[in-house]
Amino acid sequence: MKNFKNRLLFLFLFIALCYVVTDFAFATGNNEKKANTQAHTISVGGSTSVTPLMELFQAEYEKANSNIKITISSTGSGDGIKGATAGTYEIGMSSRELTPNEIGTGLKPIVIAIDGIAVILNNKSPISNLNMNQVMEIYTGKITHWEQLGLVAKGKTGGIAVVSRESGSGTRSAFQELLKLSDSDIVPNAIIFDGTGAVKSTVAGNVDAIGYISLGSVDNSIKAISINGVNPSNYNVINGSYKISRPFILVFKSGVPLNPATKEFLAWTLSDAGQNIVNKNWISVGKF
Repeated sequence: MKNFKNRLLFLFLFIALCYVVTDFAFATGNNEKKANTQAHTISVGGSTSVTPLMELFQAEYEKANSNIKITISSTGSGDGIKGATAGTYEIGMSSRELTPNEIGTGLKPIVIAIDGIAVILNNKSPISNLNMNQVMEIYTGKITHWEQLGLVAKGKTGGIAVVSRESGSGTRSAFQELLKLSDSDIVPNAIIFDGTGAVKSTVAGNVDAIGYISLGSVDNSIKAISINGVNPSNYNVINGSYKISRPFILVFKSGVPLNPATKEFLAWTLSDAGQNIVNKNWISVGKF
């Protein structure tokens, strides 16, 4: 009987100990879960071309993570890069490659998408195709009137209203790099705007205007023309026949601890869920 009582006591103590350990593990797990779901605001700023994609990311991610808020400042690639360097933004947006000097400041880039750059005209313009050299000569002022294009102009005459982006714009930097132009090469009377929307609306309202914007931002308010006879499309960017393209990049300061919520968001942009959003209007990194 005594041995039986001892065994019963031992069994009781063992069950009690298991309960305590299990309860502790459960409580710890809950605390870890709470720590991983703490409210956080992720500050993002930079490229106006990347902004429409980031806004889609924001809507989807905030819907699935109610404790996370994402603020977006659409201020241009140059500002996004500087802001990430200075700590103004946790994440900077750029629509051009980083320079060696920028990488030297300790920034780490993540390519989240590939985007074409579309040369755009007013919907009423009869012109549907230009070659790269003609685009270059328009932007450098060697061609100032549509009739100088000859048959390509399809009878269109008059002065050309050249529309460009501001210095520091990622779209402008990529556009000029592909055309082998510098800032000083751009025609002095070019109309300069700070964002994609302003370029698009100006071309939409001026039959003599020419501009360039993110291919992902093209809509029926303007028309994107062929370059060297190749239609601007994601398919043609992927197969390499449309040459005017660039990466969409998110940058952050390496060596500075990122908030765990920000790390999770960055990883999510490259996940299937994030890249499915990219595929709506741009090119996912897995396809390029």
